[in-house]
Amino acid sequence: MAEESGQAGGRLVDVELDETIGRATPDIEHERAVAIFDLIEENVFDPVGAPPGGRFKLKLSLADKRLVFDISSEDGTPLVRHILSLTPFRRVIKDYFMICDSYYEAIRSATPQKIEAIDMGRRGIHNDGSRTLMERLEGKIAVDLDTARRLFTLICVLHWRS
Repeated sequence: MAEESGQAGGRLVDVELDETIGRATPDIEHERAVAIFDLIEENVFDPVGAPPGGRFKLKLSLADKRLVFDISSEDGTPLVRHILSLTPFRRVIKDYFMICDSYYEAIRSATPQKIEAIDMGRRGIHNDGSRTLMERLEGKIAVDLDTARRLFTLICVLHWRS
């Protein structure tokens, strides 16, 4: 398993989303920007078979209803491509979108207690999706929970855009 601190293992130094999918709403684009910034600042990312302590670039895209992880070295040399089925993510992404809609609606008019309750549910669903991602990446890329959370956010952004 990868180091929790992100200091000893490999790490991402650049993350790119497939821009051919198009742009999303300002709220979603803000989520994307924050997730990428946070991901670059602190992450654990160790592709199996890559040099220990490597620095990597990642391009995330969707192709034929599959999630594509294109990983290259810091200098841009392609290293590996992992293609994951989106089937295990469909339910959690659908639930996450529904609760996010409720959350954004609640921000406009609900009590702070109601907003907090919805946000707790939103974080719980997000954690479920992050754990699913960690399971799907097992044996391919070692990541910690914080890295998986930020990557899951980006996967959701790809869905919102497409």
